[in-house]
Amino acid sequence: MVTGAGAGPRAGRVRGERARGPSAALDMALRRRPSLVLLLLLVRGVELSCIITDSQTNDPRIEWKKIQDEQTTYVFFDNKIQGDLTDRAELLGKTSLKIWNVTRKDSALYRCEVVARNDRKEIDEIVIELTVQVKPVAPVCRVPRAVPVGKAATLSCQEGEGFPRPYYSWYRNDVPLPTDSRANPRFRNSSFVLNPETGTLVFSAVHKEDSGQYYCIASNDAGSSRCEEQDMEVYDLNIGGIIGGVLVVLTVLALITGGICCAYRRGYFISHDRSGESYKNPGKPDGVNYIRTDEEGDFRHKSSFVI
Repeated sequence: MVTGAGAGPRAGRVRGERARGPSAALDMALRRRPSLVLLLLLVRGVELSCIITDSQTNDPRIEWKKIQDEQTTYVFFDNKIQGDLTDRAELLGKTSLKIWNVTRKDSALYRCEVVARNDRKEIDEIVIELTVQVKPVAPVCRVPRAVPVGKAATLSCQEGEGFPRPYYSWYRNDVPLPTDSRANPRFRNSSFVLNPETGTLVFSAVHKEDSGQYYCIASNDAGSSRCEEQDMEVYDLNIGGIIGGVLVVLTVLALITGGICCAYRRGYFISHDRSGESYKNPGKPDGVNYIRTDEEGDFRHKSSFVI
């Protein structure tokens, strides 16, 4: 879709403004054709009109320039297309510019400059503002499936192709939601805030009435698109069930701990050798004593025999 400044949705105009000249009478004047209404999805090109009237010069010099982001570049100069439009533009009727396969990057100011040496006013120009609008694609929506009563919830809606940047609106069960639930008596049992610029729908605390099917619509002057419906369920939190579950878990843990202690006391965790006797760590042999003498300064082996 191609529009000029201030055009309505789904169609547009290419607007030209004649530059101010001296107050003396002029032989040459520039005239633009009537406003063009184009659907970009059907017509992939746009014509920027620059028509010379009342000129005494047979072959005036024509130049087209593009002004974008405070930079000026040539579009048509030295009788040929220049810059990023080399393969997508042509000159019509010696003066008008036709651009094919228009994209968002072509949005800019285009200046037509005419030099007619045989006219009293040798130089004249017009400026045309071209704005390319793109319809939004289906936005990406994220809706939580289940939320307990009293908890916060955030629903998001994002779209990155539309131009100008789209604004967002949310619907529940095909009913449009206001930007603030407190501003509408119909939603007095809800507590949410909708940001139409970011597409976020935030519930500070959900209620049972907030359950339903939600979808988002992204809109701009070129059109609108919506995402698929998604269900959000708001359920009651079963406090008694949670407490009962915790008690069951604690009871099971207590039984396991008591069983382990009982088994340990009865010796189920003590290892046995092959003869069936309890295993005993090796110590010093029976009848052998170790004593230390002052003279030797070390241990000395002493055996005693019992008859």
